[in-house]
Amino acid sequence: MSRRVVITGMGLVTPGGIGTKAFWEQLTAGRTATRLIRAFDAGAFRSPIAAEADFDPILAGLTAQQVRRMDRAAQFAVASAREALADSGLESDGVEPSRVGVSLGSAVGCTVGLEEEYVVLSDGGRRWLVDHEYGVPHLYGYMVPSTLACEVAWECGAEGPVQLVSNGCTSGLDAVGYGAQLVAEGTVDVAVAGATDAPVSPITVACFDAIKATSPNVADPEHASRPFDRDRDGFVLGEGAAVLVLEELGAARARGAHIYAEIAGYAARSNAYHMTGLKPDGREMAEAIRVALDQARLAPADVDYINAHGSGTKQNDRHETAAFKRSLGARAYEIPVSSIKSMIGHSLGAIGAIEVAASALALEHQVVPPTANLHTPDPECDLDYVPLTARDHAMDAVLSVGSGFGGFQTAMVLTRPRGLAA
Repeated sequence: MSRRVVITGMGLVTPGGIGTKAFWEQLTAGRTATRLIRAFDAGAFRSPIAAEADFDPILAGLTAQQVRRMDRAAQFAVASAREALADSGLESDGVEPSRVGVSLGSAVGCTVGLEEEYVVLSDGGRRWLVDHEYGVPHLYGYMVPSTLACEVAWECGAEGPVQLVSNGCTSGLDAVGYGAQLVAEGTVDVAVAGATDAPVSPITVACFDAIKATSPNVADPEHASRPFDRDRDGFVLGEGAAVLVLEELGAARARGAHIYAEIAGYAARSNAYHMTGLKPDGREMAEAIRVALDQARLAPADVDYINAHGSGTKQNDRHETAAFKRSLGARAYEIPVSSIKSMIGHSLGAIGAIEVAASALALEHQVVPPTANLHTPDPECDLDYVPLTARDHAMDAVLSVGSGFGGFQTAMVLTRPRGLAA
């Protein structure tokens, strides 16, 4: 029989605030962290806008040697894992190492380290044949995304299954979902699950510039991310990480752990259609929602809040709205929906895990984060998108969804732990 899985710890590195407390305060204040890029001179790009994390690895507790070895995405992940483990209250010797697993998501891996090293090896791009002798000893690790998961495993002493999930922008949701499955099936007793990405680099900005997916609103970068707004003009790149500690419900209760939420349902689908395109009817996302609700043994009437993908592109927002209507029927018009990407941007593979953390905190505090910058709703996006201001709201079940290049569609259902039978 499948075991029930709960979240007992979380750690975050996000734009606008480092740590869970700062993250939640930012969301409930409706404060945006999007700005003109500071990491490098982005003045020549169509969209020189991003939501950057003001992260100091030394202040976060990493050693100088770790900083030298790790790409920025790995630094985010390890800092988040440390916070999550401390938050969970798990003792280092309390769980057999072989019963601890890691499931980490990332869409673009060690992008910052790879690009910096390519610039050096190619002498600023002037040499077609790069000189490997100038490469740092850790260059191989940058080229293998699984090193991100390995860094987290080393940090928490995990000797069970360790995996790196790279499903584009659903990587974070899928990594948490796979981690929950490891606990549910009894393969591990604890899963350290989440995602990290640090894509704010010239190569990534250039790629999204080329397909005109990101907002060019340099006149007002603070309000450039406008999901579901009539005047939106693309998403805003972000960066960050979220790591969660997942345990079996009975074990968590037995040790008196604080439980944020139960992961009650998870499902993933693909549209098998187009690398970047979405079918307007939202059928695949609707199917993922239906299956996740079935797993949770919930009906559409039981959903109290939807944490949307809400990227701020016209294609996604309309596709997602259609999926909610298709899967939830008339109930879709009664459920508050919001997108935290309006405040912290779109951190690609990391954002799904960050949104799971936001969903769990929404349940914990009974507050729906707002969709910032939503002043003039798109007539085709006619649901309750909680514009501008957070809302007190009674919740027992939250739906979090993600959509990614490649046609990936993922849904997860979180429920309140209070009143659940052990």
